[in-house]
Amino acid sequence: MAFTEEQTEKLTGVSFRQLRSWDRTGFFAPSLANEDRSLPLSRLYSFRDLVCLKVLNALRNEANVSLQHLRSVKERLAHLGDDMWAKTTLFVLNKKVVFENPETNSKEEVVSGQGVLQIPLQVVTGDMKRAVDDMKKRDIALSGKIERIKGIAGNRPVIAGTRIPVSTIKAFADEGFSVEQIMEEYPTLTSDDIRAAIEFSEAA
Repeated sequence: MAFTEEQTEKLTGVSFRQLRSWDRTGFFAPSLANEDRSLPLSRLYSFRDLVCLKVLNALRNEANVSLQHLRSVKERLAHLGDDMWAKTTLFVLNKKVVFENPETNSKEEVVSGQGVLQIPLQVVTGDMKRAVDDMKKRDIALSGKIERIKGIAGNRPVIAGTRIPVSTIKAFADEGFSVEQIMEEYPTLTSDDIRAAIEFSEAA
């Protein structure tokens, strides 16, 4: 499954601005990203990415752990792989990240390795699958609709709930792409979205 930045923001709590910044600085890049980030939908996130970002949101935005510290944690636990944020049970103590060291069976502050005695907050991933299902239900109401929002896509008409310009979908159709082929290019859109874009007229 692939998720747009807008969907990822809704599901994880990490803001659009943070997603772009973390991608740009290499702190957390979408695993389905295109090398050319200037292309439409060049930043797509996997389900695994969502779970990791949900944890990072809890650490950075809810527990107020500094980004500098999180970068150090990432370096310290790099051997666990790209999905370390999702598969490692993390805790927070005094705005420092703590994990349960499997080698010592004790909770330690990740960066310093210092043992801790009490943990006031445990960060959990939550039921991301249910959140995704709920988002799909909410998106049904937007399926097949076109909107224009100030500051989005240069104020041009876009597919409702996304930043995808109607003109982009029309361009694919003009090149002979079928509805199904356009859906392959934009996996988060429905056939109703694409037909609405193709049939859309400024005079409508």
